Amino acid sequence: MRLINQLSVWAGLFGATLLAVTGLFLTYEVVARYFFIKPTTWAAEVSQLCLIWGCLLAMAWVLTLRQHITVNALTSLLPRSAQKVCVALSLMAILVFSIVIVFWGWDIFYESWVRGRTTGSLLNLPTWVAELPVPLGFLLLFAQAACELKALWGNDIVSLGGSHE
Repeated sequence: MRLINQLSVWAGLFGATLLAVTGLFLTYEVVARYFFIKPTTWAAEVSQLCLIWGCLLAMAWVLTLRQHITVNALTSLLPRSAQKVCVALSLMAILVFSIVIVFWGWDIFYESWVRGRTTGSLLNLPTWVAELPVPLGFLLLFAQAACELKALWGNDIVSLGGSHE
């Protein structure tokens, strides 16, 4: 479990870095386009890739931080034991959904890899570059959700998200 937690943290920090880089790229694009009338050919597409990789790699880390968006208006009225059951059911749903996405996401990635598909944009990047983070991110989310489910009964957690009601 410690290895999965560490992988989640490192992937999340890398994802956060990619999101910051996205901001820099887009700022550069705006300045180049509007102040120097010299738009880039790469900033938008590379920014999209950074957003995809960043968001999908950070999912498991966000789960460890309990910062996923949750709607707990009704579940917060339940007894703590029932709230824990709701968290367990939510984690099981994440497990099922994640494994389905890993299966189909890997299939899509692999097919693009084998066929050599490209984006058809100015950079003409291989499409698998944007497809690979789907199975990777959801595989890590699956592993982290399994760890969270295993540890659930030994701690006092009754929500998967931050409660800001």
